[in-house]
Amino acid sequence: MEIGHEYDYFRTAVKPALESKLDEFQLLGYKQVTEEGLWGFLAKKKWKKPKENVRLFEIVEEIMEVKVSEYIHYATIEAFKGADFAFDNEEERKELLK
Repeated sequence: MEIGHEYDYFRTAVKPALESKLDEFQLLGYKQVTEEGLWGFLAKKKWKKPKENVRLFEIVEEIMEVKVSEYIHYATIEAFKGADFAFDNEEERKELLK
């Protein structure tokens, strides 16, 4: 069983901030970004080392500071980590290099 992030307790309270950030991403053309993906980015990257006695406004501030480029970079790395392809397969190599 996977243990949740220390800040998961705040997730419902900061839902409006998450939705606002997702709206911003969609306005910029990134419609594939989900709330779950954004929260995962925050938990794994921004909040890698949680602060003690963090306040709600600090979490909201960090959500609102997320840049599209930061998230896209994270998502790209995560996609490569989970990619199922081998360079020894000629078909897969041709598909990758299209």
